Amino acid sequence: MKNYCNVTNSGMDDKANGSVDTKSPVENGQLPDPANWGVADVVNYFKATGFEEQATAFQDQEIDGKSLLLMTRNDVLTGLSIKLGPALKIYEYHVKPLQTQHLKSNAS
Repeated sequence: MKNYCNVTNSGMDDKANGSVDTKSPVENGQLPDPANWGVADVVNYFKATGFEEQATAFQDQEIDGKSLLLMTRNDVLTGLSIKLGPALKIYEYHVKPLQTQHLKSNAS
């Protein structure tokens, strides 16, 4: 299980809308590949990025890293039973960037 306790204190800037800029490096120049995350890693990631309450939805639905990378915007907005505001932020500022990072790292 990976430790994401320092995610928000690792050069990531909190934005005014409550999201965190995930483009900053966290571990060896970038976030570890989410495809290798277990359910607990996904939960810890979202807890560390300020979505502690919503992280339980990922636990309840048993979302691991591979599942996270397959999630669509609609999955996050409707499939996790979390409020719309946090769900939008989770998708736009976390899920989508993680998917993009994964695709870029596997393309090279």
